[in-house]
Amino acid sequence: MSYDRYVAICNPLLYSSIMTKTCCVILAAMCWVLSFFFSFIETLFISNLTFCGPNIIDHFFCDLVPLMKIACSGVYTMELVNYILSFPLLLSPITIIIISYTNIIVTILRFQSRISRQKAFSTCSSHLIVVIIFYVTLLSVYIFPTGGQTLNTSKLLSLLYTVFTPFINPIIYSLRNKEIKKSLQEIFNKYCICCYIL
Repeated sequence: MSYDRYVAICNPLLYSSIMTKTCCVILAAMCWVLSFFFSFIETLFISNLTFCGPNIIDHFFCDLVPLMKIACSGVYTMELVNYILSFPLLLSPITIIIISYTNIIVTILRFQSRISRQKAFSTCSSHLIVVIIFYVTLLSVYIFPTGGQTLNTSKLLSLLYTVFTPFINPIIYSLRNKEIKKSLQEIFNKYCICCYIL
């Protein structure tokens, strides 16, 4: 999406020739193929872990970090594989997003009209908010050292990127829609009138 925003704002006249259906399919397919490839590698290494204690994972779902905590051998290799795979899997998209948004911001600041700048920033802000929430929580769970992180903190961060981000996605994107804003304003006005009468 950051590349789509980049093309739409920085090269608006070339948008339809750059972001063709074929280009979108290739970009989506690359994401799927790379994700399956990295997941397959991690699954192979996870299958080599041995468990000798309790087999109850204290987490919302069967995630890699709590799974490694109950393993009794093969953990060092799995941690190494996790770090090696996490860097390209997480940092490549973050790098693309940062480069895209840097170019977008530079282009927006060159706009002469204040209204055009506001419109362009509002187009990008919703995506940027969701991306920041998603990647900050992912990085804090999988890449940054977790020695000082309690299990409850890890659970909360996992909840943020698995449940909260997809939950707020439609809310953030629909708040830019004029009809949704109008409906929310009407509901808010009715609620305020009811509270005022009571």
